[in-house]
Amino acid sequence: MFDKLNGIEARYQEIERLLADNATLSDYNKVTALAQERAELVPIVDAYRLYQRAKQQRADAQSMWEAERDPELRAMAREELESLEAQIEGLEAELTRLLLPKDPRDDKNVILEIRSGTGGDEAGLFAADLLRMYMRYAESKRWETEIMSANESGIGGYSTVTVFVKGRGAFSRLKYESGVHRVQRVPATESQGRIHTSTATVAVLAEMDEVDVHIDPKDVILEVRRSQGAGGQSVNTTDSAVRLTHVPTGIVVDVQDERKQLQNRIKAMNILRARLYEMEVERQRLEQESTRRSQVGSGERSEKIRTYNYPQNRVTDHRIGKTMYNLTAFVDGDIDDFIDELAMREQAEKLGMGAQPVSAADDE
Repeated sequence: MFDKLNGIEARYQEIERLLADNATLSDYNKVTALAQERAELVPIVDAYRLYQRAKQQRADAQSMWEAERDPELRAMAREELESLEAQIEGLEAELTRLLLPKDPRDDKNVILEIRSGTGGDEAGLFAADLLRMYMRYAESKRWETEIMSANESGIGGYSTVTVFVKGRGAFSRLKYESGVHRVQRVPATESQGRIHTSTATVAVLAEMDEVDVHIDPKDVILEVRRSQGAGGQSVNTTDSAVRLTHVPTGIVVDVQDERKQLQNRIKAMNILRARLYEMEVERQRLEQESTRRSQVGSGERSEKIRTYNYPQNRVTDHRIGKTMYNLTAFVDGDIDDFIDELAMREQAEKLGMGAQPVSAADDE
């Protein structure tokens, strides 16, 4: 473990030297790549340096405690030792967390798909509420958002809506939102005040580059048509709407958001690439974990992950068994508390699957 940390420290110092070299500074692409790598290493290097400093301070305090004869000074040395022990223990836990295997998609942008489920018009309205919730959450993170395609239900809701979320670490946070969301509330159209239950499905896909997923053009059927707006009225008079069908998998992607066919084709290919990557990740997961039915962040999408109960101002995440009574703030984008706990649970599961904790004994 400490060989790895020493290797990371050495690589960090090498990057620092390269970034100070004029020959490197003349190559913009190289500088960008090195700066990104450096940013990823900074938290590990900072924690490791604090850890090494704390261990040296502990050794000094131990020597002082053993050599000192004055009771008052020995008590002070003992107090410092206890404080340093706690600090070292915390840094060991932090280093273990930082060295956990990282999902290669975590820094990717996100393609977020929301589909209304059971519940008719109310399900479409709930899909619109989820869209607003994620848009507000993205705004709080200073991420950029763009609606890629949308099929309105006619009363202010959506049967399907796809949003592109651009921002560093977007997938690392939003990936826990994949699954079936359930709402319990009295619809505006309900005259008798009865509570209805409706659902919507959220899929969170990482935007993949062409180098990540290769698609053979021969496997894709392209269809174009005129874009249609709500109520069937034409958005424009050119064949700009695009439908892609991936023959081997049967995946179909429809995009008509842009006025130009080329722009819609690019967007449709991005969505198709993300879906194919997600399909491959899921296939590998099922092969590797045939005895497990679900896992945080990539569980079976048919399973309900969260319930939004409006009469009680309550939201419950069923994966972690946590309930909060702040639904109003939650649907306004304040969802970090749940995401933090889901991330912690994922880290704990990774540790349970064989990741070795950092231990001072390994370095002695």
